[in-house]
Amino acid sequence: MALTDTLARADADLAAGRIPMARTRLRGLVQAYPASAEVRRRLAEIYRLYGEPEQAGRWMYLEEDRDPVETAAFEDRYVLPARRMRALAWRGHESLAGSAFAEAQLTAVRVACAESLGRAVDWDTFTGEEEEPDTGGVRRVAGCAGTFLLVAAFVAIWVNGLIDLFD
Repeated sequence: MALTDTLARADADLAAGRIPMARTRLRGLVQAYPASAEVRRRLAEIYRLYGEPEQAGRWMYLEEDRDPVETAAFEDRYVLPARRMRALAWRGHESLAGSAFAEAQLTAVRVACAESLGRAVDWDTFTGEEEEPDTGGVRRVAGCAGTFLLVAAFVAIWVNGLIDLFD
């Protein structure tokens, strides 16, 4: 289906209040037309309707007139360069971006990803499966330890209650 036809269908979906369907159509278009600034802008608008600034920032990341709050939310959500690179869903060389700003953004993300992985990467072959280690491991360990402590406290209270019951 052509880009203009699918955009028209997404507009019709929005007019009819079918926001999830419009979002699905636009997500498909981003995959098919990653260099289309119009598709990325429209997808950002959908995520604004949902109140998801990190996703709006994701799809406006290549635009010079982007919202700094949304950009910061996106960068906070996708801290690791490899995750940010995958999230942008770009294909092709940076020169296809359509603006000097977008080209610079894409180049910066790719270079940061290559530096963090210690090897060259490009937009067409990068899958994101070779990401750098997750830095959230400490949080997971702390969460597990906290859960263990809560369960241990519950069991201690329960055992104490049983002892009092039979005394």
